[in-house]
Amino acid sequence: MVVALRLGYPIICRLVSSRTKSLGLGNLKPSNFSLQSQLLHRPISSEISKQANFTVTYLINSCGLSPEDAKLAASKVELQSQEGADSVLALLSSHGLSETQISKLVKSHPRVLLADPEKTLSPKLEFFSSVGLSRVDLARVLSFNPHLLSRSLENQIVPSYNFLRNMISKENVVAVLKRRSWMFLENHSRNVMPNIEALRELGMPRACISLLLAHDTQVLMHNHDELVQLVNEVRGMGFDLKKSTFVVALRALCGKSSRAIWNRNREIYKRSWGWSDDDVVSAFRKSPQCMILSEKKIMQTMDFLVNKMGWSASMIPTYPVILCFSLENRIIPRCSVVKVLMKKGLVDENVSLAYAVLPAEKQFLERFVTRYLSQVPNLLSVYEGELDLQDV
Repeated sequence: MVVALRLGYPIICRLVSSRTKSLGLGNLKPSNFSLQSQLLHRPISSEISKQANFTVTYLINSCGLSPEDAKLAASKVELQSQEGADSVLALLSSHGLSETQISKLVKSHPRVLLADPEKTLSPKLEFFSSVGLSRVDLARVLSFNPHLLSRSLENQIVPSYNFLRNMISKENVVAVLKRRSWMFLENHSRNVMPNIEALRELGMPRACISLLLAHDTQVLMHNHDELVQLVNEVRGMGFDLKKSTFVVALRALCGKSSRAIWNRNREIYKRSWGWSDDDVVSAFRKSPQCMILSEKKIMQTMDFLVNKMGWSASMIPTYPVILCFSLENRIIPRCSVVKVLMKKGLVDENVSLAYAVLPAEKQFLERFVTRYLSQVPNLLSVYEGELDLQDV
């Protein structure tokens, strides 16, 4: 009956309007027209209001949305009954989603409450579980990207899984689901497949393409023409298309936000630490990760190496990977040991930064700790952070 009234309302209005014109009534008095409109509109408004109020109330009481969020969500969905929506919430909860995650999911994609739990939602949830996505990860993925539940299992989700599985391991497909689930919403023939084919033609090996798919999926989802242009730019910087550093370089420069970070870091290295443009490109070529670090990470590490340890800022571009090491867990412990040895005259004050920071832990311990324990018994305690170097 409500549907009939909704569909009938504009028709009635047009009939009334047409009737008054044919009768030559012209402009009715405002009061008469207002009364007529109110009589026609009242039952319809009442029905719509009841349904809208039910939806808003349900979203607040059962889904945990705020009144403001519930009103916004209600503009996108109209619940016909509580039973169907309750079944959806129960299904999501049974697959590990917390109340907070369900609330976030419904807020972002309220139409999920209209889906058929058994025919539409359950098969998708079971598929994600069957390919190796844990309950915890499934809950996290769906609360972040609830639109996965609106895609066809047969026509979108399964073909996307098979496409990825043909290129990378099952574990890496799960990793894509966890980190880049938007890949399962993508029409692969639009960008991903043409991009892969272009990279193959340019000589990128399957291993590097698989690396892109597994860890930098967003690069392959990029606009085809722009990606080809970016590949040529990276090649022009001296990167080898056959090495994994090429993949990291693509990630660092692909997209407006990534490019903005790259440009910001270039200015930090140049303005704050005196690097030249050649220094920046050289460092980027040796260790692309150094150009995607946070400003805080760069400044803290450079400050420690230059101002605390006394190493030249111009030397860092030669070993830029050091900037990517953990300051607290690797750089400071090792440099603390070196400073103690310098203080006691056991190593040269001009000891190479790379000689101290680059080696694997076993090699570092043999080189700087074990061989000096007889002269400095507390050296291991300094390395492990149990003793301040000033107390040695």
